[in-house]
Amino acid sequence: MLELRPNCECCDKDLPPDCADAMICTYECTFCADCVEQILHNVCPNCGGGFVKRPIRPAKAWRPTTGLTNHPASQKRIHTRYSRDELDAFSATIRTIPPDQR
Repeated sequence: MLELRPNCECCDKDLPPDCADAMICTYECTFCADCVEQILHNVCPNCGGGFVKRPIRPAKAWRPTTGLTNHPASQKRIHTRYSRDELDAFSATIRTIPPDQR
């Protein structure tokens, strides 16, 4: 089950569970769409993978033990450890390679 992190790891923008702007990589690194497009160029600074839109977990438990009621989003904010220059340099090295070929 996805952790549903509460913020963009780059700009710290709030990304609540119902946010359509949240993007994740295969390791659940979480960034807003603006940072993914404008700063990261679809390159996760942690694993080098690409991003997809984070699914929205239903607020209501449509079936027993499901939904945000039973599996709330994380409250732990995570921030990238890399500087903007490091993000730019890393992204530049592999952003021309399609995510499925990295």
